[in-house]
Amino acid sequence: MLVMLFMAGKMRKSHGNFKAAIETMTKKPHLLIFGPGYSARAIAKKALDAGWQVSGTFRNSDKAPGLEALGIKPIDFKPAALAVEMSAASHWLVSAAPTDEGDPSLNLLAQLPKEPIKPKWIGYLSSTNVYGDHGGAWVDEDTPTNPSLARGKRRVDAETSWQAFANEIGANLHIFRLAGIYGPGRNAVRSLLDGKARRIIKPDQKFSRIHVEDIAQTVWRAMTTDLESQTFNLADDYPCPPQDVISEAAALMDIEPPAEIAFEDADLSPMAKSFYMESKLVRNDRIKSRLGIALRYPSFRDALPELIKTEK
Repeated sequence: MLVMLFMAGKMRKSHGNFKAAIETMTKKPHLLIFGPGYSARAIAKKALDAGWQVSGTFRNSDKAPGLEALGIKPIDFKPAALAVEMSAASHWLVSAAPTDEGDPSLNLLAQLPKEPIKPKWIGYLSSTNVYGDHGGAWVDEDTPTNPSLARGKRRVDAETSWQAFANEIGANLHIFRLAGIYGPGRNAVRSLLDGKARRIIKPDQKFSRIHVEDIAQTVWRAMTTDLESQTFNLADDYPCPPQDVISEAAALMDIEPPAEIAFEDADLSPMAKSFYMESKLVRNDRIKSRLGIALRYPSFRDALPELIKTEK
């Protein structure tokens, strides 16, 4: 009788272990997004289309219905609400920008015990402003960071802090330094149609750009690999003067472009003016060699015909 009870107990335990193993194998990957903004939502769509569970933080409750409409589970950006979600998520994507008080997500994490928090992967959406001004010269991921703007300095501090956190919990961290972001709803075509486009001329000024769909495909590729922690520049193949984008969009739309304005004569906000204080060309070789990325939009010219169709 004792033998039978012992064997039955072993069978129940074995069945329980087997069931737990099956549940682990069949559990959906879970992406948690800190600050699901424009770029992060495009990444979320990739995950949702692949059958992942996706949740995202909000600070204003008015934002929650919009997240739900996209299939993203809204999570209040408070320690109590996030504690369980963070421990359950297999992947984290940090899109919220740092402030003068530091990185808001790391500040929140400091209020929680680290032991149950074990994401497999952390992605941090940073900016190419961490490189500072290079007088129009090329930079790559091995170029030392040397930001001249306060927001660039905050980004460097956030990158360093996230790397320390990832090392502490044993997670892979991929840092994505984004060039100027454009895509549906945010582009030269939209600016022309809204009457907000300006052709501001500053000699030798060039900007690197990246389409939001190329951000999404690159981050998605990185988060679905076992690639070790590293940094990636996300920029297209064709840095160019900002006025050229407006001129070519206007030509394709068969409308008159706005008049040229010298940078010195342009009435720009302090934020807008600050973008012209740095000039650099951003290399993207690493996303091609290590992630096998083929850009969908190698230059803004490749995106213009599609944007003209969708924005009108």
